[in-house]
Amino acid sequence: SSPAAISVSARAAVSCGGLDFIKDDELMGDPPHSPFEHRFEAVMAVIDRHADRTGRKVMYAANISGDIDAMRRQLDLIERRGGTCAMLVLNSVGLSAVIEMRRHSAVALHGHRAGWGLFSRSPDLGMSYLAYQKFWRLAGIDHMHVNGLSNKFCEPDESVMASAHGCLTPMFERAGRPDTVMPVFSSGQTAVQAAETYTRLGSDDFIYCCGGGIMAHPGGPAAGVRSLHDAFEAAAAGVPARDYAATHPELEAALQAFG
Repeated sequence: SSPAAISVSARAAVSCGGLDFIKDDELMGDPPHSPFEHRFEAVMAVIDRHADRTGRKVMYAANISGDIDAMRRQLDLIERRGGTCAMLVLNSVGLSAVIEMRRHSAVALHGHRAGWGLFSRSPDLGMSYLAYQKFWRLAGIDHMHVNGLSNKFCEPDESVMASAHGCLTPMFERAGRPDTVMPVFSSGQTAVQAAETYTRLGSDDFIYCCGGGIMAHPGGPAAGVRSLHDAFEAAAAGVPARDYAATHPELEAALQAFG
């Protein structure tokens, strides 16, 4: 998509209120039809207007994955422009690049694991995600994708939750510095999976990425965001989503559409 088209999508998502985090697609880098600088400015203009109006600034994980010099320049732009996060496609840029980006900037680094199937699909090669995520944590990543429950890929739910718990398990016994990383749930996520995600993780320390669950909600993006808030409010209160939906129409519509 062009910067103008992405700006429209960002405005639709951000302006409805209630979102904390948005991101580029992991395949959207710095192509001729959507140069990074123009795309980043278009999205940040939307974020800034929303922040001026509401006092709430959405975190935007802008995908900087590329060669080292370009990533440094794009990180500098993010910092100058008031951005707070950069996305790195880990299996594309490698550990050395992540270490260099961590040394170069203090913004949050959002780690996408695109290509993870190369390591996990065969029982005869690759590695466990429980080991894999530790390399990136040591390199300086702040967020790690772990897939999602009832996802659109091949991974079973038990593996997804083991990965998420692994991200929240400290590697070192240091008071005040547990060296955990925030798990990111994604892949076909909607209000339907919210309660099970919250209950099985046993924590609210995670990012829940659900573009389809927001943008494809029958009532539009604002209703999609509201349905997610409703779903997690119900989960935190221990109320079944179907019961909560009886008095929350956006959640009811989401359960009907995506359940």
